[in-house]
Amino acid sequence: MSEHTNTTPTDSDEPGVTVRTHTELADALPYLLGFQPDESLVLVAVHGSRGRFGGRVTVGIPTDPADWAVVADAVTDALVTGSTRRHGLPDGIVAFLCREPGPGENGTTVMECLRPLAQHLRLAAGARDVPVVDALCLSDHRCWSYCCPDPACCPPEGSAQKPPGTSAVAAAAAYAGMTVRGSLRAMQRRLLPPDDGGDPKWATALDTACCNLLPRLVDEREAAEVAEETLTTTADLITRLHRLPRVKDPKAADACDDRAIGTEEAAAVIVGLQDRETRDRAAEWMEGPLAPPALRLWRALARRCTGAYDEYAAAPLALAGWVAWSSGDRTEARVALALALRADPDYLFALLLHHACDEGLAAESIRRVLRRAGKDRGREAVAGGARVAETPDLPERAGGGGSGGMSPSRRRTVPLPSALRRPGSRGGKAVVPRPFGAGDQGAGTVRPGGAGRPALPVRQRGGRPGTGPGGPRAPYGAGPGRGPSGQLPLRSSRHGRRASGGRGPKGRG
Repeated sequence: MSEHTNTTPTDSDEPGVTVRTHTELADALPYLLGFQPDESLVLVAVHGSRGRFGGRVTVGIPTDPADWAVVADAVTDALVTGSTRRHGLPDGIVAFLCREPGPGENGTTVMECLRPLAQHLRLAAGARDVPVVDALCLSDHRCWSYCCPDPACCPPEGSAQKPPGTSAVAAAAAYAGMTVRGSLRAMQRRLLPPDDGGDPKWATALDTACCNLLPRLVDEREAAEVAEETLTTTADLITRLHRLPRVKDPKAADACDDRAIGTEEAAAVIVGLQDRETRDRAAEWMEGPLAPPALRLWRALARRCTGAYDEYAAAPLALAGWVAWSSGDRTEARVALALALRADPDYLFALLLHHACDEGLAAESIRRVLRRAGKDRGREAVAGGARVAETPDLPERAGGGGSGGMSPSRRRTVPLPSALRRPGSRGGKAVVPRPFGAGDQGAGTVRPGGAGRPALPVRQRGGRPGTGPGGPRAPYGAGPGRGPSGQLPLRSSRHGRRASGGRGPKGRG
């Protein structure tokens, strides 16, 4: 086989580790990805005469072999297109087919079963003028090559892999400070509900929270109060998790976090995060001492989105991916964002973060935007409180009192649990239109199709009324001064809301 160096094309001046055998190449895979893949298809681009590793794509292996040709073509196109845009057309591709034996199987059986998938990959790559220089099957701690016909190099029974952490690649990675986070399945388990669905009280609490909060979320004034309540509860939970003793074992740490979070307050935060502006404000807890407990909270909330509320996990999963990326952990960020898109493929926040993370953009550029938004919100709160203090009889803004330029077609959407949608629909929303006139009291109610709950009220068009400094309680950092990224939300502060201005239309973004 040809030699490969585990550096990217842009790192040609950096020292690399050269791998010369199939087993060394297999040993390098977890360090390329940051985790041990399982039930996964991994493609790695190689560049230059020395075969330096470049971009990589990881997807799950479909259980139905009829889908293999389509998946092989799609992932090959994604790798070649992305690599060409960044570093030029790859000189080759290395494919890894990872699957553990099932009941009654062994490694050789798995290797023969996946051979057609390897052939589909070679055809898809050849159609794009990029050869597959090697295709390895990794199963049962052994590896096979689909491209090497020499039995002396690649015996039919496969080549045994070295124990984890004992290869030359592992030594070089340890010297460079690289670590492997365990298997992909173990990382996903921290972000997904238990296989048994978890505590039945979780779904009951989400039912109650939806009945109480969704009608309020479609009302302008009520939505502002729900946002403050959600962020205040979130700040309290982050503080509570920060004060817990540190537990090293991930499974035990997650169980400790689950016990520390109340069922009702978790459900209220999950439903409150379905509001886009609330979620964006929650994303400001992203760095410093706030990041670890915030990440633990988003994981815990995602684990509670069970049953009909699986799509509600998109918000906490996207926040978990963002905090992980902001903390420098791109591996967990990609896993969390991929799960968020699995929960809701149209979730714009996760789509944008996933694309930015894959493109190698710096998280600091997004952090600056969030810091600036927090400061602007603090200045607006101070200015709004001053205006209310000067004009205590200021009337509330109505639809006809200065927002006449609003389009009558503007809508606010609230995501519904899958159990409340029409059969066959996906990503359904309870759509509440904005009335055109302030005095349009004839607008009645809109009932979600197929829902068995009371109708959602139609809110009147117009901005939020301002309140004084004694207004609704907000999480630490929402008012003037240092924002959530500055220090721990050990106490909540109060601030006045802006005196005028309305919220834009809401979507799943």
